[in-house]
Amino acid sequence: MNPPLPTLLDWMGGLPKLQQLLAAFYQRVPSDPMLGPVFAGMPPEHASRVADFIAEVFGGARNYSERYGGHHAMIQRHVGRGLTEQHRQRWVQLLLQCADEAGVPDDPEFRSAFVAYLEWGTRLAVINSQPGASVSGDAPMPQWGWGEVKGPYVGS
Repeated sequence: MNPPLPTLLDWMGGLPKLQQLLAAFYQRVPSDPMLGPVFAGMPPEHASRVADFIAEVFGGARNYSERYGGHHAMIQRHVGRGLTEQHRQRWVQLLLQCADEAGVPDDPEFRSAFVAYLEWGTRLAVINSQPGASVSGDAPMPQWGWGEVKGPYVGS
């Protein structure tokens, strides 16, 4: 009998580890030449909200959905921002650097799933941030696990 697989959130150290990671990341963002201007005026609770969102995606409590409105609410935060591929790449690069420094697990299986979600999510953020992007109000909250394949992206 095999024990159940832990969620990605549990494997990485739970919500406290994710909060630590995102607090460190968003402390660096304002001084980053590429990301600083994008996040200018970021509210103090931004890191905590993003932690709640990713925690829910990675198998944790539905805190983001219950407090802020789910995936559609996150998508709305990106509408009209005009994010570029360079912004996306820098966001992922800096987050992974902070993950290494924060002691987020670096085993290949976890990092593969973690990076896959970051790539998927940030690419959607870029798509949804473009002028005239059509954003659906019924996008379900993603649920990410150890080997997700979501199929080709089809805009709404």
